[in-house]
Amino acid sequence: MTKLRLAIVGAGPAGIYAADILLKAERKFDVSIDLFEQLPAPYGLVRYGVAPDHPRIKGIVSALREVLDRGDIRIFGNVRYGADITLDDLKGHYNAVIFATGAIRDTSLDIPGIEAAGSYGAADFVSWFDGHPDVPRTWPLTAESVAVIGNGNVALDVSRMLAKHVDDLLPTEIPENVYEGLRSSPVTDVHVFGRRGPAQVKFTPLELRELGELRDVDMVVYDEDFDYDDASRAAIASNKQVMVIDRVLQAWRKRPSANNYASAPEPVERASRRLHLHFWAKPLEVRKDAEGRVSSFVYERTRPDGEGGVVGTGEIREVPVQAIYRAVGYFGSPLPGVPFDKRHGVIPNHEGQALHKDSNERVPGVYATGWIKRGPVGLIGHTKSDAMETVRHLINDQGSWWQPSDPSEESIPALLDARAVRWTDLDGWHRLDQHEVARGLPHGRARVKVVPREEMVQVSRAE
Repeated sequence: MTKLRLAIVGAGPAGIYAADILLKAERKFDVSIDLFEQLPAPYGLVRYGVAPDHPRIKGIVSALREVLDRGDIRIFGNVRYGADITLDDLKGHYNAVIFATGAIRDTSLDIPGIEAAGSYGAADFVSWFDGHPDVPRTWPLTAESVAVIGNGNVALDVSRMLAKHVDDLLPTEIPENVYEGLRSSPVTDVHVFGRRGPAQVKFTPLELRELGELRDVDMVVYDEDFDYDDASRAAIASNKQVMVIDRVLQAWRKRPSANNYASAPEPVERASRRLHLHFWAKPLEVRKDAEGRVSSFVYERTRPDGEGGVVGTGEIREVPVQAIYRAVGYFGSPLPGVPFDKRHGVIPNHEGQALHKDSNERVPGVYATGWIKRGPVGLIGHTKSDAMETVRHLINDQGSWWQPSDPSEESIPALLDARAVRWTDLDGWHRLDQHEVARGLPHGRARVKVVPREEMVQVSRAE
């Protein structure tokens, strides 16, 4: 029987699903899969890209855990592709490789002043509050008024983490350094800006509802943003998700809040924090003070163009803020030896088959799945179908697989050991997982994450 030795680089959902789908596929060859992950822990953005107060993520983690715990996929954690192991190494030991490295950088926002002190990328902030080992332990939370630019789920995650009272995060797996940082935050107002209207947002109804459940936080929406055009009304009437989002926003319009306390029929206790949603707002400029720090956010009011887009109205507004977070999308990173599309932040590919960027010809043995394949769009369902497409091509491309000089399973541990790579395995992840859960038990918490990489490795390797 033909043997397929496959390497997958990236142990997030995309990589794990690809491995699972291939092992379950009907095929006429034997499969051996090694999963390489640069961090000592698996699960990628499920562990390091989602706010800790999302309990539904536990269901995804459980599904990924089941796949890994079967024991038919080897995992090599704390191994950096391009440094600890290269494409030439993979060609010498495997028949093919699937890159599932995702997209973890912030997309840039090209407006004047965006480089000001106090201007941040949302992805970096998310990595901090999720306890990513490769970011600083502290975050400069000194602003009373903050702007968040974007109308997707990441923008809402960032806004919620900034506005939420930190003690309400204690039941979650929030790391200790993040708790201490957020506890000292003086924030009172978080302003979220989107360039289009309420019927065109990219976040999901569940994310939106969660905002409205924050304790001691007023949701502030503005009547001027709800003068819908025909396209918006049609979207609300025909799309259930848009309809639910509109229903939530309309309910918030009726709540007593900072913009209508005076007209409330009876006295209302004011919240200590406010979360403002501003629609029809095109970013123009970040203004700075004399010390080069963020002092305000300038935007232009937009309106529908009748074709699904927006046009500027010429009306310029300015909101005083001391910090800005851009949540306008994630972007992939280039991989040594692999073609890369700098414009879109992906590996150029045809349905997961890597292509040379100049000739569009196939790159034998190299495949992609997940966000490094299609860009940062879609949820878990998309990730599974995406992996199926890539795996189908890999199976059918048997004639163009690499012919490794040493396909033995013993060769990779030997190679990593020879290079003094302190790699971790599945048993090591179990040790780290149990250690984090045990740290949380005395406090009634799901877990307390280990943040320093060195400590993660020591626990995993039982050193």
